Amino acid sequence: MKYIDAKTLKALYISAANNLYNHYPEIDQLNVFPVPDGDTGMNMNLTVTSGSKEIQNREYDDIHEVAANFSRGLLMGARGNSGVITSQIFRGFAKGLEGKKQINAVELAKALVSGKEVAYKAVMKPVEGTILTVIRESSAALKEFVKSSTSIEEAFDYFLDSARKSLAHTPELLPVLKEVGVVDSGGAGLVRLIEGMQLAVHDQFVERNADVTAQPAEPVVPTYAGAQLSEDEEGYGYCTQFILRIDDGSTAGKKTFNEKNFVRFLSSHGKSLVTVRDEEIVKVHVHALTPGMILNYAQQFGEFVTIIIENMSEEHRNIEKGYKATDYLAGLEAGRKKEQILAEPEEELEPNKELGLVAVSSGAGLDEMFKELGVDVLVSGGQTMNPSTEDFVKAIKKTRARNVLILPNNSNIVMAASQAADVMEGSNINVRVVLSKTIPQGICSAMQYNPEGNLDEVFADMKSALKTIRSGSVTYAIKDTEIEGVHITKGYYMAMKDKNIVSCVKDKMEALFDLSESLIRRDDSAVLSVYCGEDVTPEEMEQASSYLNEKYGDEIDVDVKMGNQPVYSFLVGVE
Repeated sequence: MKYIDAKTLKALYISAANNLYNHYPEIDQLNVFPVPDGDTGMNMNLTVTSGSKEIQNREYDDIHEVAANFSRGLLMGARGNSGVITSQIFRGFAKGLEGKKQINAVELAKALVSGKEVAYKAVMKPVEGTILTVIRESSAALKEFVKSSTSIEEAFDYFLDSARKSLAHTPELLPVLKEVGVVDSGGAGLVRLIEGMQLAVHDQFVERNADVTAQPAEPVVPTYAGAQLSEDEEGYGYCTQFILRIDDGSTAGKKTFNEKNFVRFLSSHGKSLVTVRDEEIVKVHVHALTPGMILNYAQQFGEFVTIIIENMSEEHRNIEKGYKATDYLAGLEAGRKKEQILAEPEEELEPNKELGLVAVSSGAGLDEMFKELGVDVLVSGGQTMNPSTEDFVKAIKKTRARNVLILPNNSNIVMAASQAADVMEGSNINVRVVLSKTIPQGICSAMQYNPEGNLDEVFADMKSALKTIRSGSVTYAIKDTEIEGVHITKGYYMAMKDKNIVSCVKDKMEALFDLSESLIRRDDSAVLSVYCGEDVTPEEMEQASSYLNEKYGDEIDVDVKMGNQPVYSFLVGVE
């Protein structure tokens, strides 16, 4: 094969997505820290699946159009740092294909280098020994290798071999990988993507493995949102999803697109409306009794790229019988509550106030705290299920504010939040991300939020608050290992200050006390806040409060609350 055309690239992308899906549980297992949050494989899988859904139901003649649509799907579905970086790699690759109908091996290599460059620019402080290293080294090696006579098969063979060698070398670049005895998980995910494409060029297209959930690291089971609706909500109706390429006004019979009027019409003829505008396309999800009316209206402004219509009443009956749901939006939102997947305000979406605040939270107690501090919209997420770029876009719009601040509250969610801010550029909503990386940081920062204040001043105050708090957590170990001289025993509780493990002990309360002692500095500590997880009993909560007040109460304020967060028995902040 001398060239990759649009049809071939589409097949390569879908084969890559399927191959990653078949292996994401094992990628989840490549977790440096022995905590129950190994979700790199899941994040990358959901990200790439979002891309494949964008292209699978349409035929293309233009290779750049395939790449651009796939890139947009990744952009909106991106979750976690690994997912966001993956989306940027393919975004750069798509840029490298602009103006081309097909590419040879030399042009393939150049486009992959473009993918590397865009990905590196997206990361404020690139770390070697990660997915970035794998794409940098493998694309550079391929560029040196290819000639005008190189076949596509030869190019992908070499590309995959180079990526595997780079992945194997990641422990030498990132000491913590070597210490734990694993390669980088994000890099491993990228290798699986490349492998899926390499197999496809050799006519070994990868199909999805129906038994993948039987592998280690059991994935989150998708929840079908439609099945949770009550009978009086539109009689269930049809889950209608489509991507519309907006006409530029040159085609006879097409009307000029007005987003405000478009949203108003759809919201008046359907429920659970979600719209995402990206340059010349608009992506729509709506529940309607008469999908034909929705489609006829939309087609006045352009032509459809993809259309998916599912009978939710039929799905509901199937689920009652124990069958699987097929609403791909629900699948991509794996494990999220109905209102978090579908709910959008049914009233006019045009901003009607100056400031709005979005925060990531996980747990009923934490949710309530954030609401009391003025958060307008909560995005459900955390270590085991990172929200996507699209989740943030929907939350931003839901605030109905002209200026929106986001508190990601997790280091692995910051990039998705930042990417959402980029997506909103050019809209009538200005978005800024306050770089909170823990829940205690987020709560401390939210205390400085003033919905009536000046944007610049409020943003500055919230950022400054991040520097005033030290954070830590207590969770259980999922495997035996040793990190930085600390022996980790599976099932024991680890006290962690950032990524530093303070201790690993059998009792969660002892771990909490070890962590508190490591965070408190007698000369500059004023408040000790402890947020108890869903596994902490009322008796244990009382024990924690009594012990900490007795030990530190004369010097600092001790505040122990129920956060109900999963995974972490305790989240601790010291101001």
